[in-house]
Amino acid sequence: MRPPRMRSAGLLAAVAAAAVLAASPARANTVTDWNRNATDALVTTAGQPPTVSTIHLAMVHGAVFDAVNSIDRGYEPYLVRVPARSWYSQDAAAATAAYRVLSDIVPAQQSTLATRYAASLAAIPDGAAKRGGVAVGEAAGWAMIAARTEDGRFGPYRFPVGAAPGSWRPVLPPFPNDPNAWVKDVEPFLGKDPERYRSHGPYDLGSRKYAREFEEVKLLGSLTSTDRSADQTDASSFWAEGPMIITRLTRDLSARFGLSVTDAARMYAMEYLTGADTLIAVWDDKAHWLFWRPITAIREAASDGNEATDPQADWLPLINNPPYPDHPSGLAGVARAMFESLEDFFRTDRIAFTATSMNSGTTRSFARFSQAGDEVVDARVWGGIHFRNADEDGSRIGEQVARWRDRHFFKKSW
Repeated sequence: MRPPRMRSAGLLAAVAAAAVLAASPARANTVTDWNRNATDALVTTAGQPPTVSTIHLAMVHGAVFDAVNSIDRGYEPYLVRVPARSWYSQDAAAATAAYRVLSDIVPAQQSTLATRYAASLAAIPDGAAKRGGVAVGEAAGWAMIAARTEDGRFGPYRFPVGAAPGSWRPVLPPFPNDPNAWVKDVEPFLGKDPERYRSHGPYDLGSRKYAREFEEVKLLGSLTSTDRSADQTDASSFWAEGPMIITRLTRDLSARFGLSVTDAARMYAMEYLTGADTLIAVWDDKAHWLFWRPITAIREAASDGNEATDPQADWLPLINNPPYPDHPSGLAGVARAMFESLEDFFRTDRIAFTATSMNSGTTRSFARFSQAGDEVVDARVWGGIHFRNADEDGSRIGEQVARWRDRHFFKKSW
């Protein structure tokens, strides 16, 4: 992988040393501040699920990267290189780009966003540098808005409901059908057709592989399982919060390593653009396979034609199943994509970290990014949400999108 440019000597030393987060004073920057503003607006206030919020965070941080990079000129642009002087304010550019895109995505929150934007600009000395940064941020923000106009968001598509063995249908408790299934039709951010990430799909219902996976999730994913350990139960509940865990980790990494505005802008853009394209590809794959969830498969096993699977009519999962087909796993995919992006940015997998889940209220520790990604694969089985093959294929899609991004985007300007 091409090594990214790092300006912080402390960061280079920490990464080269092997990789435990140093106990140093945390320091935020404008990019991290606007990541927090964006998640407050999209997730906390608007209530957008991870599929939708990740796509919108990709829009925000793609624009922020182009704004800051137009001034720094260190990397090839994502969408646009705005004419800029090197002394323009990167902080003003980052805040303006984020504000402009968020105002377009959630116009009902304009008043709150304007207040936060005013506070960001107030911290920057008045003058030509500030004015130049604002102009660059405006241009980058509007470029993103134009690029994502009529990009497939908010379409009418819903997952078809089937009745045959193996076919997906809505599950307990409210039997919903994903109102955001249109994610599959969103134009990819990184250009590659999502069908090119097509997985091999679920195992044949009559196969031994399917029977093994069936038995695994039936035993370990049950609400009342006595085979699942306390640590596995915690991991299931921990990761049920979703990718916001990784978003908070990214903020922590940015502060602890003292990233510059330029480096933080690139890190967040890599992470969310990769995550967004992974979710688009995963939802496209879900629509292709339309495979039933474990709760349906276990309750209706008498119809699957496999003598090695026994039905249990009252089986319930530890974690309520979400309202879309099983295969492949969205969380396993987006988590792998985001962790791979962090690994690419820091040029190492070996960064130890702790993270806290707002769902479980617990903290878990990891020696490296890949360890956390692997645990997500396991946790979705332990939670009774997916067959293992769905998790592994979702994770594989995340890896493939990350490799594509690494080969084609965020290259140095020479």
